[in-house]
Amino acid sequence: MRVEEVRDVSGLARLTLRGSTTRIHEVHQGIADRAFRAVGPAGRPVQVVHDAITGVTYAGVRLALGAGARVVGEVASYRANGRELGENRAGRVAVAILNGAHGDLVQREAPALALDMAVRVEGRSVPTDPDALRTAFPDATGRLAVFLHGLTETEVSWCYRSERRGEPGITYGTRLQEDLGFTPVYLRYNTGLHISDNGRALDRVLTALVAAWPVPVQDVVLIGHSMGGLVARSALHQAHGGTAEAEGWTHLVRDTITLGSPHLGAPLERGVHRLTAQLARLPETRPLARLLSLRSVGIKDLRRGTLVEADWTDRDLDAIGPSDHTHVPLHDGARHFVVLATLSRDPGGLAADLFGDLLVPPRSALGDTGDDERLAFPADHVHRLGRLNHFDLLNHPLVYARIRRWLVERPEGPAPDAPDAPEVPTNR
Repeated sequence: MRVEEVRDVSGLARLTLRGSTTRIHEVHQGIADRAFRAVGPAGRPVQVVHDAITGVTYAGVRLALGAGARVVGEVASYRANGRELGENRAGRVAVAILNGAHGDLVQREAPALALDMAVRVEGRSVPTDPDALRTAFPDATGRLAVFLHGLTETEVSWCYRSERRGEPGITYGTRLQEDLGFTPVYLRYNTGLHISDNGRALDRVLTALVAAWPVPVQDVVLIGHSMGGLVARSALHQAHGGTAEAEGWTHLVRDTITLGSPHLGAPLERGVHRLTAQLARLPETRPLARLLSLRSVGIKDLRRGTLVEADWTDRDLDAIGPSDHTHVPLHDGARHFVVLATLSRDPGGLAADLFGDLLVPPRSALGDTGDDERLAFPADHVHRLGRLNHFDLLNHPLVYARIRRWLVERPEGPAPDAPDAPEVPTNR
């Protein structure tokens, strides 16, 4: 770890330990207050003594834990080896989960641990300048496949189960490069930030990437898993001010593919939102509500699939009740595709609608609001796969077969030098 990473880990540990002690104190106090109220005025003298003793005790515990974490952090900083925490698998997973769960807090309180939107090659960030890109992509072509991972994931998540299948390192990107001449570009970002903030960051990165790319860019495909699909939609929307006219890099986007993206939001986050509100009603459980409310703003955006800043600015994200939600249509000038999975064998059955892919139901993956604001995915641009879960969509032969077929079967015919698409299996 780098020195600044060690110190920020120590800082977060202090915040966590002191905050947890405060929450425990609040639960204790809530239970005690209810008990003393039941006793009545006769118990008031005892309550005063109790509150004084517990207050001093918990304050001492907070101080001791905070000081201990600080000392441990200072000692550990002397053993820092200068390597990034995210260079090894365990550190990479830990940082991704930390950013996904509390990315806004991490960016504010522990910036050395916060992830930035960046191009990644072989575990390292690549600056979007001509020399760096030329070195990182020596075989660059003018056709780019840009990959955006989902919540708490990283660019390595696209290798999901590749080793188990005996194909270590094989992803959709490597296959598209070999089969269709696309250059895969993997991005990593802080999934705990607002989706609109990540969309704006993606706009900046792609603007710089296209301008500095080693060869003229002719074609861009955006492929997003889960939250990644929402970030791509937000970037396309913000890149040209929400107007229908494509500008800059957006006019190069010919296709977008979302894999299990919660366009209408995720039921799990809506359930946690309601649970938080219920827990906040009682003094004894209010501290638990405060703990749940600390989940990142990126997670809270998944409640409704929020893509624009206006939908969260100056608003209480934990409030119960209806709130404005901006409808963001699909980007003009590009084809848009969806691959969705269901746990059930029949992706069109009742069980599929009930359980979805474990995290995202089919209607949300399709953006099917049931009214005029539904996302206009043509029927032949939607592919349903049964007996797969949300994470299988990251790397599965059946998913790749469909992606390849869509990219080859363009209205104007196959892209230059692309081989004809073979017949591919499906499980429908």
